[in-house]
Amino acid sequence: MKNFIISLILFTICWLQTDVCAQELTIIDTLKAKIDSSVRFHFKEYLTDTTVNSGNYQDKTDIDHTIKDTIHGKDTTKLPSSSHAKNASVPVETSESKSSLLKSMEKNVPDKPREVLEVISFSKIFWTVVLLVLAYYIIKLVIKILDLFSERSAKFRITIKSIIPVFRIAFWSITIFAIIKGIYNPPFETVIAFTASVGIAIGFAAQDLLKNVFGGMALLLDQPFKVGDKIDSGKYYGEVIEIGLRATRLVTPDDSIVSVPNSELVNSSVSNSNSGELNCQVVAEIYLPIDIDTHRVRQIATESAQVSRYVYLNKPITVLFFNEVKERRSYLKMRLKAYVMDIRYEFQFKSDMTEIVMRELLKQEIISKDELF
Repeated sequence: MKNFIISLILFTICWLQTDVCAQELTIIDTLKAKIDSSVRFHFKEYLTDTTVNSGNYQDKTDIDHTIKDTIHGKDTTKLPSSSHAKNASVPVETSESKSSLLKSMEKNVPDKPREVLEVISFSKIFWTVVLLVLAYYIIKLVIKILDLFSERSAKFRITIKSIIPVFRIAFWSITIFAIIKGIYNPPFETVIAFTASVGIAIGFAAQDLLKNVFGGMALLLDQPFKVGDKIDSGKYYGEVIEIGLRATRLVTPDDSIVSVPNSELVNSSVSNSNSGELNCQVVAEIYLPIDIDTHRVRQIATESAQVSRYVYLNKPITVLFFNEVKERRSYLKMRLKAYVMDIRYEFQFKSDMTEIVMRELLKQEIISKDELF
């Protein structure tokens, strides 16, 4: 955060310096154009009077060439040789004229502190703060309304929640553009120079932050998961509640909120349990004796999943058996796969299936309590 604040200060200084320099260059170019035009006009009058009085009439083209050569410091002795021309003196650029020209230019060049104060005036800072605060509360209000509607409609919950990160980034972008264009309104050249300065400063001072920002944009564009999905990032598993520019926040099964940097999610494998759907597959594992009747157990497990209040019956229920060895003993591991109607009831559904299966197996004396230890 400290590096980000330092880089932000550097951006502001570079932008102000670039804006003042651009204004100075514009004024200097204007002064040069005016001086050049004035010199051309007066010297052209002088040459015209000289040639008329001497009787040596020159073409307009020759006069223009003579003016151009004189302004650029070239030799202008190729004037008509007559008594009037000999007595006439040709304007020559001297050190005094140079110094007077520089003094007049210095008077017209704006004072840097004054220009900086105009750029960062109190009124501009005030309206910038007002717009930022207003945008913050508008975004907060809209997000709260969207969350309220999404929680009331389980069917469209994930769809509504996926709009929130896009809306947040779009509204902040519009607000920043309105501040720059409406309040400060810098020249296009200044914007280009400032953008280059920002890129250099960020590259040196905020590399990790920049990685996370681009990672967040990549997640929003590619959409490997959305807000409301349940993902496994390798280290953490939980429901996505927010996709920000810096990090993605998850709610773990222990009801803890974890912030995972976006750069880690972009550069690692991410498993998505439901991929935008409301239902997801739940697996309950139970270890059984090796000589158990798998046909009866499969029937009991299927019926146990079907009678659960959390089951989603539009998708199949599967029961699989695998042989595993633990502590030098061979066991039959049963995997009961079924779909829960809402991903938020994932662990309740898993517990419910396990309890029903174990109760029925003990009730029908397929297994005994001694075999469970």
